Amino acid sequence: MALHCGAFCLKSVASHPPGSVKFSQPSVKASAFSCPLSPPLVRLNIKGNRVLGKAFPGDGTPETKESPLVVCFGEMLIDFVPTINGLSLADAPAFKKAPGGAPANVAVGIARLGGSSAFIGKVGEDEFGYMLADILKENNVNNEGMRFDPGARTALAFVTLRSDGEREFMFYRNPSADMLLQEDELDLDLIRKAKIFHYGSISLITEPCKSAHIAAVKAAKDAGVVLSYDPNLRLPLWPSADSAREGILSIWETADIIKTSEEEISFLTNGEDPYNDAVVRKLFHPNLRLLLVTEGPDGCRYYTKEFSGRVEGLKVDAVDTTGAGDAFVAGTLLQLAEDLSLLQKEEKLRDSLKFANACGALTVTERGAIPALPTKEAVLNAMLRPVS
Repeated sequence: MALHCGAFCLKSVASHPPGSVKFSQPSVKASAFSCPLSPPLVRLNIKGNRVLGKAFPGDGTPETKESPLVVCFGEMLIDFVPTINGLSLADAPAFKKAPGGAPANVAVGIARLGGSSAFIGKVGEDEFGYMLADILKENNVNNEGMRFDPGARTALAFVTLRSDGEREFMFYRNPSADMLLQEDELDLDLIRKAKIFHYGSISLITEPCKSAHIAAVKAAKDAGVVLSYDPNLRLPLWPSADSAREGILSIWETADIIKTSEEEISFLTNGEDPYNDAVVRKLFHPNLRLLLVTEGPDGCRYYTKEFSGRVEGLKVDAVDTTGAGDAFVAGTLLQLAEDLSLLQKEEKLRDSLKFANACGALTVTERGAIPALPTKEAVLNAMLRPVS
């Protein structure tokens, strides 16, 4: 079976000596994964909970712009996406290699929209691992919190695309490097500098990553960082449905912001109607500031202590829904990091969610997650001229 990888530039492992966990600044060429609107040169200086980005425009005059930092924790992997929809993995003639992993997708999504983000997680000390690290750099994501495991491979996922663009997954993790991140490998200083700390549930499945996850969330909470949680249910990775439900809910009441889907609402409530507001409100814990329920092409619902409602989605022709929810999260967190008062202002929150819905919609029009994540300019244009 051929693996069709397109014209992607891989950095040779020869430039990364065995045992090394550091890597040199790459000579970045335009690639399918890099941000098309990245400035020629950006220097980052982290101060407090904000990133000072010093950009040099065309006239060479330094400009300083501050952006709140969003730190994303969890898995980063390689998705192999079939080039033709509607076929089984065995029948697919070729696959496109695409970097992915929900927390990494969110980090790249924020940076591509013009925000400041960082990623913390572990990959293999292998060619795919170093490629993923370089992709984060190309997209202006701080990757200082990445670690490399010499004894485990970078995770792989083969994705089956149905004719409507929806997915099924087959994972290669026995174990993969992301599962082996240890608490003493965490960059706690980076976590404490964040305005928002975002994470999922996959890192809760096995030790030692589970303990690292819990420690990272505690460090963020103790530092007054806003906690954002996307359960990102992947049942095949959990030992059982019951363990998945228990694991996801075990950290539910810690989060300030939770993004979930209608399928996840049904799963977490043992089959109750996810479109019933009373059912959703059962999952609204006392300290929660915002609960978001995504509904694919139909948009999203939002719930706070004071108000709730629905925001319609942007209609597009779906090619691959991989990364749509992560793009939505990126669009939401980008705006909340800049102005947390949106949580008390319904009309402004609705405007932010319209933007986030458009981020998700544009992502499904291309294959793969990170390659499809949109720029801010593309999102604003799509909101003015809806994609058909």
